Amino acid sequence: MNTGIFKGIAAQGNVARRFIGIRAASALVACTLSFPALAEVVTVGIGTQNTTTNTVTGGVVLKELGLIEKHLAKVPRFKDIQFKLEWQNFTSGPPVTNGMVANTLQIGMMGDYPLLVNGATFQNGNETKSRLIALIAYNAEGAGNGVVVHKDSPYYELADLKGKKLSVPFGSAAHGMLLKALEDRGWTAEDFELSSQSPEVGTSSLQEKRIDGHADFVPFAELLPYRGFARKIFDGAQTKVPTFHGVVVREDFAKKYPEFVVAYIKALMEANDWVRKNPVQAAAKIEEWTRIEKEVAYMFLGPGGVHTLDPTIKPKWVETVKYDHGVLKRMGRVKEFDADAWVDETYVKQAFKELGLDYAKQKASTSNYEISGTDPLCGGKISEPRQAGEVWVEGGAITAYQSANCTLAAIKKAEGEGKKIGVAYVYDQSMKLKVFADKAFYSLKASAKVPEISPFLLKKDAEAHATKNGGKVGLYADALALAVVGK
Repeated sequence: MNTGIFKGIAAQGNVARRFIGIRAASALVACTLSFPALAEVVTVGIGTQNTTTNTVTGGVVLKELGLIEKHLAKVPRFKDIQFKLEWQNFTSGPPVTNGMVANTLQIGMMGDYPLLVNGATFQNGNETKSRLIALIAYNAEGAGNGVVVHKDSPYYELADLKGKKLSVPFGSAAHGMLLKALEDRGWTAEDFELSSQSPEVGTSSLQEKRIDGHADFVPFAELLPYRGFARKIFDGAQTKVPTFHGVVVREDFAKKYPEFVVAYIKALMEANDWVRKNPVQAAAKIEEWTRIEKEVAYMFLGPGGVHTLDPTIKPKWVETVKYDHGVLKRMGRVKEFDADAWVDETYVKQAFKELGLDYAKQKASTSNYEISGTDPLCGGKISEPRQAGEVWVEGGAITAYQSANCTLAAIKKAEGEGKKIGVAYVYDQSMKLKVFADKAFYSLKASAKVPEISPFLLKKDAEAHATKNGGKVGLYADALALAVVGK
């Protein structure tokens, strides 16, 4: 046998196999170069409160406008990372904290009292901490939380509810407001038949007159009167303690993806600008997304609204958290908590820096955008916005007027022309809060020229003003009848 022939054939086979192997490897390299590597997928849980109107620019607005994705796309480090956003909606803050502790949520938003409980819960745990990274909206006096009764109720003050059935979502910002109001008056929870009810349950209980009063957070103390079956008898502004909603993040997530946190805050700031640039359109979209009526959303977030949109963490807010913690601690409702260690301004400062904005300047400001323009009925520039009013004709635009008298006169004129008024706003002259014109109490005094018409949220404030100024107390119809065109 010619073994050389077989050796030659074997050698040729080895060459062929090596050639095929080289071509296969080359093809694999080519495929690898032709198709990008699979992106890393990172799931981020974001806990929102869509029906809490002053949180919308940190939640549902970002979701619907795709603003987080917009800002993430500008981060070079994230070009090979796919962030999967899981939006989880809740009706109050405590469940958001539960989700963050379970690490199903990495970011959450809630009111002041739930925020401090969130911080204390993490500080007293064994895992990561939570950090307050930004605010969403605030009222420096505490407005937004409130107590309402049925519209037919004989009760007009908080004292009237002693010994009566009063509900509130336990652990909420409204609960904190109520505890502060009780402490201020030397009362305790035992002075009431106090129970915990969510906004939904409290609403139905009040509507069906199964409770005497319900305390709640934004927007329910305004929403329920707007819907026609409730009356507000106490406002959080009476506590003189600021209220706000803010954003917390798990520290382990923030440290791993700091650019995500900054992108989130930049998206929040863009959402704030979107609301301010066209508040009427924004209110309509918020109604579409949350089922909270646009008239209520506008009351909170429109010009001169109840809450101010501002992400900066002001020293006063930190001091408020410390004060709130003291209230809860004295009642045995919270663990030890270091507010200074909890606050982290790193990310919001970086967001301002990247947007070319002055963080220190905004942090020092507590101004809101206000009603402005020229009064088309009484004439003249609107120079004192918290004396002014607005009329929203159904299906039409919102028009501003320089006084309550001119606002009511404009309503009379519009209705005389067959127009239907959707809503009108005036300002409470005690707390300088925007209120619904048809729900206010009025101190009225006739005059040969222009009548004195002063709106108030609370009956007792209208009575005090009328007594002092020689007027009388009236309701919306009385004020409307007295109004005339004139400055």
